[in-house]
Amino acid sequence: MNDRTPQPSPDREPNHDSDQPDYTADPQARLDHELTHPPAEHDHEPVDRAELKAGAQERAKQRPLLQKILAVFKKEKTSFRELIINSEPLEKRVALLVDGVLEKFEIIGYSKNAFLHYWDMLPAAADSSVEVVRVNKKKNARPAGEAPTVKDIPQLYPPGSEIVIQVTKGPIGTKGPRTTTNLSLPGRYLVLTPFSDSCGISRKIEDNKERARLRQLVNELTIPEGMGVIVRTAGEGKKARYFVRDLHLLLKTWADIQAKLNTQRAPLALYQEPDIVERTVRDFLTEEVDRVLIDNPEDHVRCQASVAQISQRSKGKIALYQNSIPIFERFNIERQIEQTFQRKVGLPSGGEIIIDETEALIAIDVNTGSHKNKASDEKNVIYSVNLEAAVEAARQIRLRNLGGLIIIDFIDMKERRHRNGVYEKLCEAMAEDKAKNHILPISQLGILQMTRQRQQESLTSNLYTDCPYCRGRGIVKSATTMSVELQRKLSSVIRRLVARKDGKEYQLRVLVHPGILERLRSEDANLLVRMEREYGVKLAFRADPSYHVENFKIINALTGEEYR
Repeated sequence: MNDRTPQPSPDREPNHDSDQPDYTADPQARLDHELTHPPAEHDHEPVDRAELKAGAQERAKQRPLLQKILAVFKKEKTSFRELIINSEPLEKRVALLVDGVLEKFEIIGYSKNAFLHYWDMLPAAADSSVEVVRVNKKKNARPAGEAPTVKDIPQLYPPGSEIVIQVTKGPIGTKGPRTTTNLSLPGRYLVLTPFSDSCGISRKIEDNKERARLRQLVNELTIPEGMGVIVRTAGEGKKARYFVRDLHLLLKTWADIQAKLNTQRAPLALYQEPDIVERTVRDFLTEEVDRVLIDNPEDHVRCQASVAQISQRSKGKIALYQNSIPIFERFNIERQIEQTFQRKVGLPSGGEIIIDETEALIAIDVNTGSHKNKASDEKNVIYSVNLEAAVEAARQIRLRNLGGLIIIDFIDMKERRHRNGVYEKLCEAMAEDKAKNHILPISQLGILQMTRQRQQESLTSNLYTDCPYCRGRGIVKSATTMSVELQRKLSSVIRRLVARKDGKEYQLRVLVHPGILERLRSEDANLLVRMEREYGVKLAFRADPSYHVENFKIINALTGEEYR
């Protein structure tokens, strides 16, 4: 072995963060070092919520006088809700702020091939979330009990048929968007179902008197034969004229779709939902957003025109942002987004939750951390942390758009009333979520299981890809493990060469990552020297920072043969 210990080339000496060279005299060397190493991790300090709320209250004071007066009469609504839209050429981002705190964040999606499941080619089954209050059958319709089944699909859709489909679920993982032949057109207060004759009311509207009023209202609507409508949750408390106007707009949209269907050739897009900006503005206006701020003039005009069809009063809420500071920076949204993708999320009183996304489920762990009230009663401290964790977990689930099975490991609570209190707090926080969810009570071990409808990729999946270095594992083999593997391979190669008994003196060159070489020339140097002496071979080592830490190559200096 050269010089009796494995030595890297002089210009290949590995750099370690603990003893980095002084780059003061050579800025280019510093730049080269920074570009060839991962960016340093930074702990993002939580944004002070009191500061965010104070800023929101100042903006609330700047509302038009009419909006302030209306807000006074709506005593149940005390928060200030803003929709902030950052519209850029490559990406559009939408943030919902409630008293300055980021409560929802969306970005534009990506294109993938869609698929149509055969169950989605049959008439839709009754939706448990909707109470059917009217059946608006067509004359000469198929008698009851003769609904088509899977066996009828070849007759209903013979090869070569043109099918009208609608996307119902966004792409997730390797799956493309899911589609259906059961079409539905969403309005502000109603959903029109052109191929279903059932009319219903969302079960999320719980007040019995209101349900009775809406039931009568639906029965009085003039709906074409064979079509149906569903009253959305946003319709609660709204006057009849809003539903009549909404139905008129939806029927006009359906007429435009039919005109395209009869005059244009397939394949084509018969109808496209408004883009994320218009769609979000439309949906959030039903949730009594106080202000919508858009930083793109064209999108601003487009949204005002779209909203004006529904409500001239709401049109005044949409404003154009013209400040020189980027809109997401101006309202501290960038800082809040950075915290959203951290594995560890701090709680107001010093506790923390840790969020891990796996293939099978989402795991959320709750820790007391550096809780500010540790000197007080331990039971109350744990209960307090778990209450905060329940609220923040619900917020993070919405922000990250987490779906599927979610497990929350709360800190153990001995008292049942505390477990019930945390469970109720989580249910209350999740009630604001549009995605369907099902939450089970907390077990005696402090484990809560819940599911949330997975309609599209989580934000993490959209914004990040698996690390090309570790291939998404999040870990790489240690220097000790790699040293053992390399020595094992060297021993195998040397034994085979010596077994040839050709009298040649073999020399092997070993190419490795600098971190592995550091291990070889320190703790394991004696083992390599012993290997040289025992088998009569020479070993030379070369390190390069560009080599992967789990890769090495052994080269026969005489023949050029490579061993991996």
